[in-house]
Amino acid sequence: MNVLILGGAGVIGQKLGRALATLGRLRGKDISRIAMADIAVPDGIPGSEIPVDLLHCDISDPKSVASCISSDFDVIFLLAAIVSGHAEMDFDAGMSINMTGTLNVLERARSLGTRPVIVFSSSIAVYGGEVSDPITDQTFLNPQTSYGAQKAIGELLLNDYTRKGYIDGRGFRLPTISVRPGKANRAASSFMSSILREPLNGQEAICPVTDDFPHNYLSPRMCIDNLIRGAELDSEKIGENRCMMMPGRMWTIRELIDAMTAVAGPEPAKLIRWEVQPEIRQIVKGWRFDLRPDKALKLGLRADESFRDNIRYYLEDDQPFHNVDQTRDRPQ
Repeated sequence: MNVLILGGAGVIGQKLGRALATLGRLRGKDISRIAMADIAVPDGIPGSEIPVDLLHCDISDPKSVASCISSDFDVIFLLAAIVSGHAEMDFDAGMSINMTGTLNVLERARSLGTRPVIVFSSSIAVYGGEVSDPITDQTFLNPQTSYGAQKAIGELLLNDYTRKGYIDGRGFRLPTISVRPGKANRAASSFMSSILREPLNGQEAICPVTDDFPHNYLSPRMCIDNLIRGAELDSEKIGENRCMMMPGRMWTIRELIDAMTAVAGPEPAKLIRWEVQPEIRQIVKGWRFDLRPDKALKLGLRADESFRDNIRYYLEDDQPFHNVDQTRDRPQ
């Protein structure tokens, strides 16, 4: 079993690589090789007993894709993309990477004739506009951003390439992943991690929306678990519609901050500064909130039980030496 992670330098790509190296198996087979590829060569996986190749790959360039994707890859995780805010500001870059890049990967897989499993990371940004709540697996896609449109196009391509037998595709519409480690990026949703991450690190953060703003969230730890579960799904059980929502849960900004306070005490919340930013609010207000991921739940994918878990996972996985009272707010 050989596995390729496109977007392997990103937060999710790095965590996925480490998780696969620890598991050592995928789809019932031992993993023989993990390749991690990105526009910037990814970091390795320290301590991995499985060989790890670190590759350069620009998915917007068909020649780069051809040099990276060989016929011996059984599973390809297609995580590479530019994020929502960047895609909205730079339309050409978003189309080149998020749309054409996805097509380049699918075309390369088709040319090889090996029908690899391709796990595509889509987004809940494919929803929006004049559709009724709740959003179900049967709701039509109506994105209100360029990023959402590019991801929706990728989903249609994934469906069709699977229908034709070129690949075994499965796509998952990710909720906002929080709490992400590292620095803020150009995603419109980036503040949904930074207003927690920075205060937990003793730094000030700006919240550009009001505290009653609701949204769907999933922790990085659970996202990785779901991507791996998604790769292992039986193709027949997925059915004709290869793309689905990844389970998340809806909380308001205030509930996120209350969860942080319950786990880490009152001091971090004092570092949040409230400054409504119309350009961010304009993007995120088009995202739909009442999502019902019934298909994914029936197939075994999961959401976090509480946002307090999201905070704890961040402290455990990305701040292992953070001094947090693990008994705080636990049932007696």
